[in-house]
Amino acid sequence: MKQILLNDLKWEVKGYWPWVPLKGTSMELGQELMGVTDWMPATVPGGVHYDLYRQGWISNPYEELNSLSCEWVENRWWVYRTTLKHPELKASRVELVFQGLDYEAAVYADNILLGEHKGMFEPAVFDVTDLLSERESLEISVLLKQAPDEMGQIGKTSATFTQKSRFNYKWDFSTRLVNVGIWDDVVLRVHRDCSWQDVSITTDADLGENDGQVSGRISIQASIKQMAGPEHTGRLTASITCSDPKGNPLLVQTYSVLAGEVVNTELEIPEPQLWYPNGYGEQPLYSLELKLMDEDDMELDTRSLQTGIRKLNYILNEGSPDNALPYTVVINGCKIYIKGVNMTPLDHLYGNVTVEQYQQMIHLMKAAHINLVRVWGGGIIEKKAFYDLCDVNGIMVWQEFIQSSSGIDNIPSKQPEFLELLRKTACTALYDKRNHVSLTVWSGGNELMSEPNKPSDLSDSNLAMLKGLVEQYDPQRLFLPTSASGPVEYITEAKGQGHDVHGYWKYMGNPYHYELYGSNDNLLHSEFGVDGLSSLKSLEKFLNEANQQPVSMENSAVWRHHGEWWDTLSREEEMFGSMNDLKQFSACSQWMQAEGIRFVLEANRRRKFRNSGSIVWQFNEPWPNVSCTNLVDYYGETKMAYHWVKQAFRPQHASLDYRSLLLTPGTRFHGNVFVHGVDGGKVKVDAEVLDATGRSLYRQTFEAEGDKDRAVCVGELNFSVPEPEDLLYFVRLSFRNIEEESQQNLYVFSTANQHLYAPALDLKGGNLQVWQESLWQPTGVGKISHQAHFTLHNTGSEVLLHVHAEEKGDRYWMEAEEQFLTLFPGEKRTVTVTCTPKLSGGFLAGENYCSTDGLPEIKFCSFLTAHGDTIPDEGEGIYE
Repeated sequence: MKQILLNDLKWEVKGYWPWVPLKGTSMELGQELMGVTDWMPATVPGGVHYDLYRQGWISNPYEELNSLSCEWVENRWWVYRTTLKHPELKASRVELVFQGLDYEAAVYADNILLGEHKGMFEPAVFDVTDLLSERESLEISVLLKQAPDEMGQIGKTSATFTQKSRFNYKWDFSTRLVNVGIWDDVVLRVHRDCSWQDVSITTDADLGENDGQVSGRISIQASIKQMAGPEHTGRLTASITCSDPKGNPLLVQTYSVLAGEVVNTELEIPEPQLWYPNGYGEQPLYSLELKLMDEDDMELDTRSLQTGIRKLNYILNEGSPDNALPYTVVINGCKIYIKGVNMTPLDHLYGNVTVEQYQQMIHLMKAAHINLVRVWGGGIIEKKAFYDLCDVNGIMVWQEFIQSSSGIDNIPSKQPEFLELLRKTACTALYDKRNHVSLTVWSGGNELMSEPNKPSDLSDSNLAMLKGLVEQYDPQRLFLPTSASGPVEYITEAKGQGHDVHGYWKYMGNPYHYELYGSNDNLLHSEFGVDGLSSLKSLEKFLNEANQQPVSMENSAVWRHHGEWWDTLSREEEMFGSMNDLKQFSACSQWMQAEGIRFVLEANRRRKFRNSGSIVWQFNEPWPNVSCTNLVDYYGETKMAYHWVKQAFRPQHASLDYRSLLLTPGTRFHGNVFVHGVDGGKVKVDAEVLDATGRSLYRQTFEAEGDKDRAVCVGELNFSVPEPEDLLYFVRLSFRNIEEESQQNLYVFSTANQHLYAPALDLKGGNLQVWQESLWQPTGVGKISHQAHFTLHNTGSEVLLHVHAEEKGDRYWMEAEEQFLTLFPGEKRTVTVTCTPKLSGGFLAGENYCSTDGLPEIKFCSFLTAHGDTIPDEGEGIYE
């Protein structure tokens, strides 16, 4: 079989009122019924909104309230068309395949109906063999009906009737902007007499517990399907070639088979290179080539795949109740502590997402020591490129089927039409994704509940059906009925109830935030977050100048439209005092988001493996929000919380257990110090208490034996809080990891009873000097990125909080080795900055890098302060 990609054909699209394309001419007048729009150039894959925007039919729906004036788009019918030429290949059967039609379609060839299709995730496949044999070309038309009137976040799950992404219809991090279009690839599959079908690959390993000899197994099952013509009775030759991760052939197996048979074989791989999640080892991938030849040695079909070899198990947590599910993942005999994130679609109009956007997001995950991503059930089943990248980078995938809670009721739908669509989607996902070594968990959907605060279980016929499909098509993987999986939905102070829990999504206030999370006993925290504003750089892209000032969501329709649930103004005014401008509001809000999330991650990690991990809600956002629970904003800018998550997820880490940010002068502070991930041997942690001038008030050194499988308490930090009030105090933990690199973790406390962090607004004595130590150098795959090193020096008299780099333009995705670091007077730090040219799709394409664009321009900022504008490209450059 050969696959010919048809995305780059000349596609056009035109809008109509409903039913008009089927009628064509007026019954009364006999004249042509014209469309709502003219024929326009179309992007495939993509969606009609971007095509309309390019032709001036709509304003940018991501800005201000513009999306409200775009809601007519989902209520029209849309026709795509292109011309398909006869392939210059010998073929027994030719199939036209749409990998993703969104949502209900009729497909025509030269006005002949090929068939109808409903559903986003099951490919639409049409046999065009006979038609192409009669003609040199075909005009292909795809009629997409108006989008179904599905529910957004608020509604009744029991009334769900589609397999369309529900976040499109309004969620707390999105608006109502319902995609219509051809959202995934269009291909022509050219078959010879027989083809491979239903290829399934699983791997396993014998870790040599008995004889010390490690071996691997790759199990392959694939059927041979006759594609056309009279019954093929001749013998066929099936061969399977396995190559090692460097491309060297390891073995070849050959079989004599007949059409209709199933090849079921197992390849033994001695001394395999094992696949591990990010942070636990490497991700070597073995290549497989499945070739099918006829009796004349003519190639009929060849499939190429990659897989990793690993042993996968699931066990109960340490001290787990008997009625709990096995939440601890074990790979190659090693227990994996989950450092996870929840992922929404990368764009509201997901058809426009590019491979480069996937690459950037997965890169950011890997750089932040993340090892698992939960693909959320209210979104989409992602495109193939996403799962390929997870395989390569060691990001385990928790894949949910397309179901989600609705608030009014959260009971999985039992409507017959829905169950049939769900079954088709699930089977497609299972067939497609089971061959990815990164796939680790299947889940029935998001927050499905049989009654309030009680997650649904396998007594629900909907979820029992999905469980049966997983057992049939991918029995190696764990199936969880829903997330959270109970026995209660939301995190609770009650002991023994929080197995797999969700919540909360707000900073819970000082001291309750620390009391709740610091003493919790959940087994798995599969969704939680804290909200925070986007950066000023991003806010200025979608808010008009008149709306670029601090305001409550209650008092601004525009702000409410971009993040209604995530109003943090009162929180910031309680912690810092009055918010005077948007820059201040953003900086303070991002600080509180980072502080809140970091504490939860560290508190959970202190209970490793009684707690099996944390999955932060949410990594990204598909739409620009003023405020949201995301770590990376719509434009690809990382928030402060991303960098504190990165720090909390470091392989070796030191943390402080505290229960309040408020210090009372004249009393003593007590807080245990923990080390995480240190694999045996002595570890020494230095704890230092400093004031804002950098004066060291107290030091304490701890020593203990490390243990990679649990957090080790090395001792109690115990110091007397000084008498002066309304001051900030800093606790800095320092230690050297196994590579002898110095690592630090800083906590900021205050003695201010009112507006606890307000003293931070008065810090004005810091002064940042920056040297660019090197010219920009090409780096990375293909040498398309640019990298430079900068030395930062605080020459002032007070601490500089949250020092970070910012790329001044919009053409690069910027990543700094360290961000939002703290420099006390006299301290220096060298930071590496890498900038990668943007190559995004859809409404982000306007920021894409052009060959005429210059090198990146970097400025450095600290809390509320920008230090200088440009940095020279010469090593001797300096600015203050």
